[in-house]
Amino acid sequence: MDARRDASRKKRKGRRSQTSKNSELPTLKTQRGKAESSSPPPHPKRRKVEPSSNSKSQPGFLEKMRMRLSGGHFRMLNEKLYTCNGTEAFNLFKDDPQLFNVYHAGYQEQMLHWPQQPVNLIIKWLKSHGSSLTVADFGCGNATLARNVKNKVFSIDLVSNDPSVIACDMAHTPLESTSVDVAVFCLSLMGTNYPNYLLEAKRVLKPSGWLLIAEVRSRFDPNNGGANPDKFCEAIEQLGLSLLSKDFSNKMFVMFYFKKTERSTKVKSIEWPELKPCIYKKR
Repeated sequence: MDARRDASRKKRKGRRSQTSKNSELPTLKTQRGKAESSSPPPHPKRRKVEPSSNSKSQPGFLEKMRMRLSGGHFRMLNEKLYTCNGTEAFNLFKDDPQLFNVYHAGYQEQMLHWPQQPVNLIIKWLKSHGSSLTVADFGCGNATLARNVKNKVFSIDLVSNDPSVIACDMAHTPLESTSVDVAVFCLSLMGTNYPNYLLEAKRVLKPSGWLLIAEVRSRFDPNNGGANPDKFCEAIEQLGLSLLSKDFSNKMFVMFYFKKTERSTKVKSIEWPELKPCIYKKR
C-alpha cells in the first residue's frame, strides 16, 4: 500500500514538473520575440548618386573657356608687340606687368607645337664655344638660356619677373659698349623698330663678337609676304657684321650667324626690309 502511494506521489510530481517546464516555454518565446522586436530595423541601403553628365562635362567646359580667353589675350598681345615700337611695348607692360605673364603663358603654349626649340640650338652652340663667353640675351622671356649655360648672361626683356632679368626697352640697354661676346635674338625681333635693337646689339658687342638670330621661318618667305633673307643679311652687314652662316633646314624657324668685324664702321642710311608680323591663328 505504501509502495503504491509512493508511486502515485512520484507520478503526480512528474506531471507538475512537466507542466512547469511547458509553462516556461511561451515566456521564453515571448521574451525572445520582445528582444527581436526591440532591435532597430536595418538601415535602408543608400542609393549611390551618380554625377550627372552635366557635372562631368562642366570642368571640361570651363577649362576650354579659360583656354580660349587666354589664347585670345595672347593673340591680341602678340599682334600688338609686332605692330608697335619698342618704347610703346615697354610702356604697355610697365603699366600692367600682368600682361607680360599672359603673353608668355600663351607663347609657351604655342612652343609646345614646335618639334624643336630654337633656344636649344643656341644653348648647344654656346656650350660648344665655351663658358668664358659673355652673352646678352635680347628678349630673354623666362631666361631659359641663362638657366641652361654656365656663361655669364645678361638677360634682357620688357619686364623683369626675376632679379637676374634687366627690364628695359631693348633699343636702350644699360650694358656698356663692347662688353659682350655674343648677342642673341631668339624669336625676339618684334616691333616696327627692330633695326634699333640690332644697332644696340652692335654697340654692346666686342670686336669679333657673335650675333645669333633665330626667327620664325615665315617672316623670311618672300613667296608669302615675308622679307627677302638676302636683303636682311645685307642690311646687317652694312652695320659692320659679316654673315658666317644661315640655316633654313628647320620648317619652323631660321638661324643666322654673324660676326662683328674688327674695323669700326660708320653706320650710314640702311634700307631695312620690313619683317611681317607673325600672327598666330585661332586653334
